[in-house]
Amino acid sequence: MRRIALLVLAAALVLAACTEQTGGKGGGEPRPATVDGIPASAGTHKQKMDVGTFGHREFLLHVPSKVAGGKWEDGKPADAPPLVIALHGGLANMGKMEDLTGFDDLSDEHGFLVAYPDGFMTTWNAGDCCGAAKIGNIDDVGFLTKLIDKLTDAGLADPKRVYVTGFSNGAGMAYRMACEKPDKVAAIGVVEGALVTKCDPSRPVSAMIFHGTADRNVPFNGGGDRDFNDKRPFPPVSKAVEFWRERAGLPEPRERVKARGEGTDCTSTGKGDQGIAVTFCKIQGGTHNWPDEASPMLWDFFAAHPRKG
Repeated sequence: MRRIALLVLAAALVLAACTEQTGGKGGGEPRPATVDGIPASAGTHKQKMDVGTFGHREFLLHVPSKVAGGKWEDGKPADAPPLVIALHGGLANMGKMEDLTGFDDLSDEHGFLVAYPDGFMTTWNAGDCCGAAKIGNIDDVGFLTKLIDKLTDAGLADPKRVYVTGFSNGAGMAYRMACEKPDKVAAIGVVEGALVTKCDPSRPVSAMIFHGTADRNVPFNGGGDRDFNDKRPFPPVSKAVEFWRERAGLPEPRERVKARGEGTDCTSTGKGDQGIAVTFCKIQGGTHNWPDEASPMLWDFFAAHPRKG
């Protein structure tokens, strides 16, 4: 009898442990494999999305184990995590952006979602740039807005902690999202990009801007061609820094910010009354590349700047 009792007790403990690992609130609610058709299990998932036009758009969604394995209530994370949307450069794709940035590791460490959308024929319609997306007048603002709404409406991401970052053409697209949808974006992170779109946001947006002094594709002091069929020069990076800090009524960025990379010099405006800040990181001798220090510094900046109101 004693042996039978011990076996029953051991089985009960195993069952309780399994319930705790897969349960939600109080360990009794199973964590869903999907939420509104969106994968909720840990890992990177390739997704297709109907945007109301011919064909579909694609994105990769990385769900960290801290979210997938955390507490769930009513089939949703008990505490909706932040969302970082990372936009690839021209002639690249979502997979290359995932590899380039290393955001998956940061996501797993800090517990935020990462979405890597695919541009149209490897490009984004960032206004005056670039390529097929610009020529086709592709509604990339609409696509990214629908992606944000899909994840926030499902309760998988916090609508006040949505951040958009990008490289080169993708950086220009991050600017355009802040210009046209500032109610959807808490902060942007721009790496080697230019502001080449009409911009009159209804509210200010926090911005962290990285630019190398030796960038020949998007020159630090302006120049080059905006596109293969547009010989107008890119504006200097200083114009974008001035625009965003003036829009928020902030002083010139003079507060020193500790940079992680050698040769990277960062200054910030500090937070204004609305919690908005603009930080500019000048990379001495930096070329048209994603710096190793950019991703962790961008996450630190994003985490400190949720959208208010």
